[in-house]
Amino acid sequence: MGLVDDAWFTVEMIDTRTYAISEYGHWEKVHSFLLIGENKAALIDTGLGIDNIKRITDELTRLPIVVITTHVHWDHIGSHGEFDCILVHEAERDWLVHGIPGLPIEVIRKDVRRDISRPAPRSFNPDTYVPFTGIPSGTLRDGDTLDLGNRKLAIFHTPGHSPGHISIRDVFSGYLFTGDLLYKDTPIQKLGYPRKLQQKHKNLKCRYFSDTHPFERNSGILCLYFLPSQGNARVLDRSKENKYIGKIQ
Repeated sequence: MGLVDDAWFTVEMIDTRTYAISEYGHWEKVHSFLLIGENKAALIDTGLGIDNIKRITDELTRLPIVVITTHVHWDHIGSHGEFDCILVHEAERDWLVHGIPGLPIEVIRKDVRRDISRPAPRSFNPDTYVPFTGIPSGTLRDGDTLDLGNRKLAIFHTPGHSPGHISIRDVFSGYLFTGDLLYKDTPIQKLGYPRKLQQKHKNLKCRYFSDTHPFERNSGILCLYFLPSQGNARVLDRSKENKYIGKIQ
């Protein structure tokens, strides 16, 4: 694992084609993920917008980047405006275009300015902070796939945290990027793991992993890592009884 500390972002190399870009200097401690294929790259969420995440992705790849939005909360779309290609689930397209109805800007600015533990860039002004709004390049639905070039991503609609929340599965590696569906210290049993994932692979014996509550079921989707957008960037149970046992082809 490679670890690089920027003034604002922390970059961790999960493997040679996958990076976690984290913002540990803010109480939200959000993670965005860069997945590199042969023809293009995908950036899952763009962070808080306190600093420009594109200056980091420009150092990691020269491939064109498509932004995949797990959901349209302000702390996941902060640098969307720096990219040309943005995808979002169809249920949250209007939120991305017009903003979330009934959410006062004063509440967002209060959250964005509190508990900052690293020096923020001079360009950041919480008094004028405004979440990104704009027209996406396209919309996503449950069951869609994206091909980055010898690297396919499967889209799962996983509403609950928000109506258009999605999770993204890297078919080859077995990574499941869970956005805000799953947090580090939240037992998966209490989340009501998405039925669509269970039904899609109902004949497979699979294991789920979290830091605190590994468990086994006779249905579900098998992944090497759960990669949430907040908390611990890589949630993996390391006990011998719950080791990684294979990939779904």
